[in-house]
Amino acid sequence: MYPDLLNLIIFGFVTAFTPGPNNITASYSGFNFGFRKTLPLILAVIFGWTSLLILMNTGLILIFRQYPFLQDIIRVLGSIFLVYLAYLISFSKSSIDALTKNPITFGKAFILQFINPKSIVVSMTSVSIFIDAGDNYLRDSIIVISFFFLMAVLSINGWCLLGMYLRNFATSEKFIRNFNYIMSFLLIVCVIMFYV
Repeated sequence: MYPDLLNLIIFGFVTAFTPGPNNITASYSGFNFGFRKTLPLILAVIFGWTSLLILMNTGLILIFRQYPFLQDIIRVLGSIFLVYLAYLISFSKSSIDALTKNPITFGKAFILQFINPKSIVVSMTSVSIFIDAGDNYLRDSIIVISFFFLMAVLSINGWCLLGMYLRNFATSEKFIRNFNYIMSFLLIVCVIMFYV
């Protein structure tokens, strides 16, 4: 039996469902483009996040411990990318014509996982705390990675559906534009929180 299951569930739920770059972009995309056009983003987050966690578990964490300045470089690169993403969201067209394209592609969302400071911190913390490097390494790795995969599926879909639900109240161009501004602002807040 895995001894830290309750702690893993609490930690995983909180980190997966709280606002962050992935969840905010999923909500924005669901609101503006619907579920079908958001599917590449959803799949990129799920598989990108899981890939990051696997890489962290198989040795990347040792590199970060040896060269901590790499985390600072990733934090800066990730922040620049998130500010750029906030810019795209803020100045995207709010008309119905904008529904024909989606500025957040699979490739961008997949790469975001590897420069997203929240993803890196959560994966490092998860590997450090919930995976025993000794006799139970394989068991713990399978449990933790499977659990976080499930959390990624649930949270990213949930945030996309939240955006789609809010679309029901979008009765004017002004509402849509304000929603995009709020999502953009929340991304900037995420960037600021990485440095506080």
